[in-house]
Amino acid sequence: MPSPPGGFEVPLWRALTVFRVASLAYVLVLAVRDADRYAHPFAVAALILVMIAWTGATAVGYARPAWRRWPLLLVDLGVVMAIVLASPWVVGRAALATGVPTMGVAWMAGPVLAWAVSGGRRRGTVAALLIAGADLATRGRIGQSSFTGLILMLLAGVVVGHVARLAVTAEERLQRAVELEAATRERERLARGIHDSVLQVLALVQRRGADLPGEAGELARLAGEQEAALRALIAGAAPAGATDPGGLDAADGGAVDLRTLLGRYASPAVSLSAPATPVPLPRQVAGELAAATGAALDNVGRHAGGRAWVLIEDEGATVTVSIRDEGPGIPDGRLTEAAAQGRLGVTQSIRGRVADLGGTVRIVSAPEAGTEIELTVPRAQR
Repeated sequence: MPSPPGGFEVPLWRALTVFRVASLAYVLVLAVRDADRYAHPFAVAALILVMIAWTGATAVGYARPAWRRWPLLLVDLGVVMAIVLASPWVVGRAALATGVPTMGVAWMAGPVLAWAVSGGRRRGTVAALLIAGADLATRGRIGQSSFTGLILMLLAGVVVGHVARLAVTAEERLQRAVELEAATRERERLARGIHDSVLQVLALVQRRGADLPGEAGELARLAGEQEAALRALIAGAAPAGATDPGGLDAADGGAVDLRTLLGRYASPAVSLSAPATPVPLPRQVAGELAAATGAALDNVGRHAGGRAWVLIEDEGATVTVSIRDEGPGIPDGRLTEAAAQGRLGVTQSIRGRVADLGGTVRIVSAPEAGTEIELTVPRAQR
């Protein structure tokens, strides 16, 4: 079972909550120890209540993935910086000069770790520098000891951020591996079913009709070609000796003129209208668009008498191919019914291909008024 989105980060967010609670307990211990040295003890008590409330709020907020975004991260940083900057007044500069720690102490590293977990070492470094600047601004005299804790906080932001990004990368790779394994198993399952049924029938037709004359022999040859293509498909490889139809191996960076691919469908029954200038597309896009057009024309031949008009429109960022016929039209609900019956000509051969390219399919049909199918794909391969 794949882990849920952000699953590898969950322990890091939980560890952050534990750190904030533990560091808050440390602040309480120091507050009790130094209570008689504070300039404003009641203000210190009020700040501690704010720290307790904010620790609980962040524990709840960061536990929800949808809340681990900029609003909460920025408020978290702002609250902690405000408490750190309030230290000179509530603690007193005289007390700070004698070694009494600021109100933040280790607790102020919470936003640094939160930023690091959410965005990596760069974001953690930014938060550490901001907190460090606020802490240094509260000190009347800056010495070597002033930088020790700040350097440790900066290193924590860098290291935790790096570990968090490694966790995200590992999760993405695991997800891809699980999906690949699932796809491989599904391919193997389909291969077994197809081998026991479709492939054996095609092989039988090819063997029985190979020596027959006329259309029977042609049917046997086509059955043999489809058997080879289907075996290659379920094996995940190109058919042996197969060539790219319609010049898919053309040069010019792999670009193919769509007019050339669709030109093979032109016939006395199929009228093709195309721009006077080439319509170059990446060969994968052009090949899939041509295959979807062929599937649409195949439906025209089966259900609409075979007479069709094909129009190619180059619209710059997109290319649209329209296939129109004068058949009986598609009754309402027929496409859904066909998909439920396992007839996937429109669902997969047309819509599926175009959707994989990032395009759209529009079907306009009315009883006894024919059908028009518009296939629109982006020029750039997705």
